Amino acid sequence: MHIEPGVVNGAKLALSYATAAGAVAYSAKLIWESLVANGIVSLIARSAMATVAVFFFFEVLPTFAVGVSEVHFILGTTLLLILGTGPAAIGLALGLLAQGLFFAPTDLPQYAMNVTTLLVPLFGIHFLAKRIIAPHTPYVDLTYMQALKLSAAYQGGVVAWVAFWALYGSGFGAENLTSVVTFGAAYMLILLLEPIVDLAVLAGAKALRGLEGSGLVTPRLHAAE
Repeated sequence: MHIEPGVVNGAKLALSYATAAGAVAYSAKLIWESLVANGIVSLIARSAMATVAVFFFFEVLPTFAVGVSEVHFILGTTLLLILGTGPAAIGLALGLLAQGLFFAPTDLPQYAMNVTTLLVPLFGIHFLAKRIIAPHTPYVDLTYMQALKLSAAYQGGVVAWVAFWALYGSGFGAENLTSVVTFGAAYMLILLLEPIVDLAVLAGAKALRGLEGSGLVTPRLHAAE
């Protein structure tokens, strides 16, 4: 989902700074809520795990250059369900930044666009989860269809933002449109895998009841809200 260098240039970069600022501001609200509810130690622990996981997803798991961008296994839904939205947002932002600093410095000018692309869909599934998961249902009891809906929403959001940046920066020419469509089609193939990963991770978490109350996972993972 990386926006490649040169896709958006010059004064057009200002929009990415604005969207990233908004995403960071809303992240701060969620992080504060997590801090108040669960304490600083839990927040730091879960954020650190999320950051390491995101860095692993980007640097170790397979990556495929397709069309206008790259296809990554981000597993944003998994991060939200296991660690909570606030820590997941920190992990996505810091993991992406670490990758840019240590392995892909040419991506740093696009950091604001890329962090927007990761965080805004996360906020989307944060709200979607409240609508499709009953208030008294722990995340470990999610069904396949619920996991699929969350994954589809997250991956769809990522694709939509990549398409927006590509069209905003490089126009509606036939070649650019073809690259956007090719990327979108390839990226949605992740939907064949991510819901299964989500349920497998949740099943493992369900078996590890010792994590409940440890502060290492979101309280909603095992406990009804």
